[in-house]
Amino acid sequence: MENRQKEWLLVTGAAGDIGMAVAKRFASRGIGILMMDINTEKLKNCKRELEEAGGIAYSYIADVTDIKSVESVISRIESDEMHIDYLFNNAGYQGEFAMTHLYPADDFQRVVHVNIIGVFNVLQVVSRHMVSRKKGCIVNTASMAGVDGPPNMIAYGASKAAVIGMTQSAAKDLAPFGIRVNAISPAFMGPGFMWKRQVELQAKVGSQYFDSNPEIVAEQMINSVPMRRYGGIDEIPGTVEYLMSDSSSYVTGVNIPISGGIR
Repeated sequence: MENRQKEWLLVTGAAGDIGMAVAKRFASRGIGILMMDINTEKLKNCKRELEEAGGIAYSYIADVTDIKSVESVISRIESDEMHIDYLFNNAGYQGEFAMTHLYPADDFQRVVHVNIIGVFNVLQVVSRHMVSRKKGCIVNTASMAGVDGPPNMIAYGASKAAVIGMTQSAAKDLAPFGIRVNAISPAFMGPGFMWKRQVELQAKVGSQYFDSNPEIVAEQMINSVPMRRYGGIDEIPGTVEYLMSDSSSYVTGVNIPISGGIR
């Protein structure tokens, strides 16, 4: 395949709301989109949506927890004579909501496999590709949950703290090769499925931190944010774009909160 597209962005978790929002933003700037996800049907629809808007997009089905699966995708990209200039390492899993002593061990492992091992697999394989080219920008999706230790989310909070740690170490390791690595940490994002799920599950836990009524929980969560509102998914792509732009060419190893203020 001959491909004359100048620059390419690889997005993992591309079929999700955040992944798709970032893909749209970069596609509108004329950058080709390489979409990776495990959800075949949703990925197909997202690819179609990008192309109907005039973007150039390729889709790849892969399980980020399986490094062989990730390596296969990157090999296909390289064999098609494409390169990865930017990586939005975004695939993740929120997990269950439960107090530490009641948290299901199997779900903890699943969160770790997706949010830590999966992020590492993509980070390592793509960084090898970028090292060979002596250039690249990487943005990992962490979370404010990895900064402030939310109740009833021990697995998710621990996993996202690990992503921040990986970002800082990788930034130092890859800087000599001209590769920058940063992270973003969204907090409460809404409206939509994830916001509704978080509110409802926190209400069901029965902890001292949140009411049992989801409507009151929503107010409690929003009132814990200085700006007194949840963030919008459409507020994320601009931060990712900045971290991958020449305007931030001196920035590496940072974690930028997207939170309406530090809670």
